[in-house]
Amino acid sequence: MVRVTGCPARYDEQLGYWVVDDPALARDVLLDPRMFRPDNAVLAHTPLAVKALRVLSTVGFALPPTLANNAGESHRPIRAAVARFFSPARVAAAEPFTRELNAVRVAAAAAELASGREVDLVQAIAAEPPALVVLRLLGLTDVDVPALKAWSLDSLELFWGWPDEDRQLELAHSAAEFYAWLRSRTAAARQAPADDLFGALVGLGLTDEEVCAVGYFLLIAGQETTTQLISAAFHRVLGEAERAAEPAELVECVLRDASSVPTWRRITAEPTVLGDVELPAGAPVLLGLSGHGGPADLAFGIGMHRCLGAGLARMETRVALESAGELLAGVRPVEEPPMIDLLSFRAPKRLRVVTRGNTEDNSRP
Repeated sequence: MVRVTGCPARYDEQLGYWVVDDPALARDVLLDPRMFRPDNAVLAHTPLAVKALRVLSTVGFALPPTLANNAGESHRPIRAAVARFFSPARVAAAEPFTRELNAVRVAAAAAELASGREVDLVQAIAAEPPALVVLRLLGLTDVDVPALKAWSLDSLELFWGWPDEDRQLELAHSAAEFYAWLRSRTAAARQAPADDLFGALVGLGLTDEEVCAVGYFLLIAGQETTTQLISAAFHRVLGEAERAAEPAELVECVLRDASSVPTWRRITAEPTVLGDVELPAGAPVLLGLSGHGGPADLAFGIGMHRCLGAGLARMETRVALESAGELLAGVRPVEEPPMIDLLSFRAPKRLRVVTRGNTEDNSRP
């Protein structure tokens, strides 16, 4: 293939994708799952080495078509079963709990700052509430939240990052541990179905691998991407340009300009024309969802694969900004934050701050 520049779709040789930054074209692609299939949506961007694959095979790791990677007939009933957990009424009912979680963490962070210590806003405030909220919505209890957070970050890097073989092996052990946990929850649901995510999926008659595949990415996307969206919003406020913005308005600004999920993937089913560019069958396409002048809502996708948690993510990010507003106004960053910078995920890894009156050098290597 040749690299096309100055066109609606350009081939990026380094990434190995046809890149589509035009929001209108990205929207058209997402609305045509027959031509632009989601088969590559959750494939590893960096091909997995044999050692990593062997680790995953020990737990029967498999990601058959279920939600994000499924354009077949089974997609609709699976999506409907999951969507009921994220209904507008349930999201609205979760707001008081979300506010309580944030209030406790903001108060603890404020006490740390008042004593002259440095605080990482990602770990102190943004990290855990989205996980606790989504687990409640899904009816899941007895979940090790720190383990879930670690599994999520490792899996995002494994599937959307550029890990070398040694790093892949580390990440594969983490992903296998997560998958083994999903298998245990699936087995428990078959023995005693409950009114929770696993009970609903088992009730559909899905295979163990299908249940685990839904759980694998839903439990990542349902909370880690929101943690990252909140982190991106906090970073925006710390940059001072958006300090006066209302929280709901700021959420929309971040979704438009710097969403935690700035790109997504598709693959062509047959030769086609996109804009004025001819694409062959099997062409991998990388869609720009944020940062290219499109609407905020495009950050959640559109059509049959639109993010089921869009309303939840908006609510949680708004509440986090409302809860932390006074604290954010009184702090300053101590560094330009290191970033989670993967193919389809981008956000600050940490946001280290001190009070504005603190003039000590708190920088660390």
